[in-house]
Amino acid sequence: MEQLTGFQLLALSPPGWGGALLRGLVTSLEVAAGGFALGQVIGILGSAGKLYGGPVIRDLMEIYTTVVRAIPELVLIVLLYYAGTAALNNLMTALGFSSVDISGMLAGILVIGLVQGAYSTEVLRGAILAIPPGQIEAGRAYGMPPAMIMRRITLPAMLPHAIPGLANLWLVTTKDTALLAVVGFTELTLATRQAAGVTHEYFLFFSAAGVLYLAVTLISNVLLQLLERRASRGMKRRQT
Repeated sequence: MEQLTGFQLLALSPPGWGGALLRGLVTSLEVAAGGFALGQVIGILGSAGKLYGGPVIRDLMEIYTTVVRAIPELVLIVLLYYAGTAALNNLMTALGFSSVDISGMLAGILVIGLVQGAYSTEVLRGAILAIPPGQIEAGRAYGMPPAMIMRRITLPAMLPHAIPGLANLWLVTTKDTALLAVVGFTELTLATRQAAGVTHEYFLFFSAAGVLYLAVTLISNVLLQLLERRASRGMKRRQT
């Protein structure tokens, strides 16, 4: 049998595995985007609960963020992926409904989102605390309800302070998707491992995967820097 070269093994069409790697990359980005978005929703609610909630809500948010940040992410992903889906099906059965078959992508988004939500809570809480109190007091003086103050003052004003931390969380999220390979979800890392296992070209394929992850990071950095520059335009003018 003719030995394939590295370029042939990385070709997009069979017998090359390049197409499988790109499909894995797309899946990784879909899970990362979904998990990051869910994490931001949890982060907004969690930071608001920590800052403005009652004692019970603040304690629950503190327990959530402490537990999630204390346990290694790999352990959390395995625990939530298997135990979470099992608990949901048990609940559905107890309520008289049939069990549901949760897709791997949905489960991955939920798991990544719950993990990132704890970190986003602290990032957004710190960003809210960085807002000058006079801006929120001005909104209250104009008679704005709390929801309007959050939407029109707090969220826009905290964005320049939150973007650096959220940018790091996005990059972490893109790499956290690789942990889903341990539960059999086919993303870039698992596709790379399958390609390397079949061809025994481990260095070639894992180097290619590293290049793809690096490309995602570089492109993300450029876009996030543009977003940070745009969000902080007014702050820079005030500082000059």
